[in-house]
Amino acid sequence: MHPQNALTDSVLARLLENLATAVLLLDHRGTIAFVNSAAEILLESSASRMLGLHYTDCLQSEPGGLCALENGLSTEQSFGQSTVRFTLLSGSSIIVDYTISSTPADIGRPTGDAFRLLEMQAKDHVRRISLEEELQSEHQAARVLIRNLAHEIKNPLGGIRGAAQLLGKALDSSQDTHQTTRLSVPTSGGGWSEYTNIIISEADRLKNLVDRMLGPNKALHLSEVNIHEVLERIISLIEVECGSDIAIRRDYDPSIPEFTGDKEQLIQGFLNIARNAVQALTQPGSKPGFLPEIQFKTRTVRQFTLSGKLHRLVLKAEVIDNGAGVPPELLKNIFYPMVSGNASGTGLGLSITQGIIGQHSGIVECESEPGHTSFIVYLPLENAL
Repeated sequence: MHPQNALTDSVLARLLENLATAVLLLDHRGTIAFVNSAAEILLESSASRMLGLHYTDCLQSEPGGLCALENGLSTEQSFGQSTVRFTLLSGSSIIVDYTISSTPADIGRPTGDAFRLLEMQAKDHVRRISLEEELQSEHQAARVLIRNLAHEIKNPLGGIRGAAQLLGKALDSSQDTHQTTRLSVPTSGGGWSEYTNIIISEADRLKNLVDRMLGPNKALHLSEVNIHEVLERIISLIEVECGSDIAIRRDYDPSIPEFTGDKEQLIQGFLNIARNAVQALTQPGSKPGFLPEIQFKTRTVRQFTLSGKLHRLVLKAEVIDNGAGVPPELLKNIFYPMVSGNASGTGLGLSITQGIIGQHSGIVECESEPGHTSFIVYLPLENAL
């Protein structure tokens, strides 16, 4: 009986299969006898491909990187090592912390030989979760501050607008009835009503700005959403606005299921990201021969943590541009209100997008370097239809 088959029905195997940590079981020779789902995802290879191989066939590292693992196989003691870079069968590399320990000798093998349990946790995964929690905490604090400030601004704005309306009516009435007034009526333009109208229009403009600062506060109108229909709508709008000046590339995973969400709000959220990319690509100073391009890419990710909760399946949608990139001093705070690298921008679009995606229990992240800026939207798919 193959070790994997013997282990499949064991309590240990069922427990290991449900762990978010990547786990391999190795026999005393270092041969892989069991692979859980998290390990398949981390190592970018299927269990059927890895079973029966020596662990060094799947995990290659720099000299010294496997010392703890080799020591752990040769003794019954537990060993661990942190920040080790492994090259995988796929050719990509990962940085992990790993430990190796013994399992009871009677598990899975009638010979009584003990397995060694190899646990791996991606370093960048832990770092991403930590950064995400920090980002959400700071974003929430900023949203509370902005909301309180916005409400305080709206109250006097309403008073200013109302007073301007009353003043305009009073001045118009005074002029119509030729009543004496201490104010000299302007000899040019539209009279005092022109000035009061300016006050009213500017108060309305500030109110609209404050409302945008407050972000989406409407209840979600849930329906079936196809992420590619949302992105195609964005692409059609961008093509109308930019024509053929910007090349559009699609890299879709057609197997992504529909999910429950507010389609119109998601369109607005992704449109804010796409327009941000357009602005980055159309700024003056581009090098001769530069071909601006935006790529829309979709994938799914399994066993992914969002807001401290592990999700079985998550949508990963990226909007990628080949512009100059986000300045490092702006990157950390790019989702805060009023933060913008565009002199004419309000800095509200990305903040609103983060709020919309947050309402869908997701998050938006940004990775940027010159020539490659990616806004990554993660949305849970547990409610996929």
